[in-house]
Amino acid sequence: MAARFTLVGWNRFKRAYDGVLLAGLAVFFAAHLGAGWLSAPAGQHPSEIQMLIRASGAAAFSLLTVILCLGPLARLSRRALPLVYNRRHMGVVCFLVALMHGGLVVLWYHGFSEMNAFVSLLVSNPRYASFGGFPFESLGLAALLILFVMAATSHDFWNSVLGPRLWKWLHMSVYAAYGLLVAHVMLGAAQGEAGLAPAALAGGSALLVSGLHIAAGRRETARGAAEAAEAEGWLDAGLAGDIPDGRAVILAPPEGERIAVFREGARVFALANACRHQGGPLGEGRILDGCIVCPWHGYQYRPEDGCSPAPFTERVPTYRTRIIGGRVFVHRLAQPPGTALPPSVISQGAA
Repeated sequence: MAARFTLVGWNRFKRAYDGVLLAGLAVFFAAHLGAGWLSAPAGQHPSEIQMLIRASGAAAFSLLTVILCLGPLARLSRRALPLVYNRRHMGVVCFLVALMHGGLVVLWYHGFSEMNAFVSLLVSNPRYASFGGFPFESLGLAALLILFVMAATSHDFWNSVLGPRLWKWLHMSVYAAYGLLVAHVMLGAAQGEAGLAPAALAGGSALLVSGLHIAAGRRETARGAAEAAEAEGWLDAGLAGDIPDGRAVILAPPEGERIAVFREGARVFALANACRHQGGPLGEGRILDGCIVCPWHGYQYRPEDGCSPAPFTERVPTYRTRIIGGRVFVHRLAQPPGTALPPSVISQGAA
């Protein structure tokens, strides 16, 4: 969506984003294939398909690691927000690369079996009770199926059919897929001849993703605790002058959803933080042309009543605000979606 709430085509930023993504993927493949060829002992070079299997697997795992890092990074620093803009395209590319990896594995290791190649993949190693000999291929297959469901439902059509809550819950399964892939890589490295390096990289990547999520969670928890000083149902949002013009601070009440508190000049508004489209964080967006623009996909809402401009019908709840001693207070009870409320006005001294 654009600033005027019209559909965006392939604009310059989207083309540049996807161009960098594909170029980076090409460089990754070239570097991985080159390193694999140069590091192999003389006369023991793996086949081209084996090298592609390893490169595509490493690329898919690396892409998924980057995808899972973008969310907490964007909450720790606004500078990372542009990277979230086209994260959906990165997820689809990740699935396609993982599909390439899985297809090559089935072709190379099971394509010449007397039985069906997919059946051979599942039954060739039945040692599910053995840790050292566990069939790690089944873990990769399960992760690939999850990524397929996510890629297939990534279009806005499915968000509309399933509803934002169910759609978001479904796409949270990416963490299950990542856990399966970490185990897939570590077990595969332990049972293969690649050494401990792949296992160490997989474990380090998992620690990086976990650490970023913990850091982002602690920051939001600390912010919520500081902002939750209540007096008669009002939440302290901090000094009015500390809210950037055209942007927001985010309140985390003890109960209920987060609240985005926006300032436009001397006027202060408060709305629910979740966009009606895909639950995007409105408080991380900005006010453009008199409307709050969601940073994920550009959906717009008027700050005074939480309504999208005509002809669109999306609405979010609004909250009462007041300013006392230069500090903004927001009432914890949400008003019905689309309720018009007068803004609080910052006095000249407070601003």
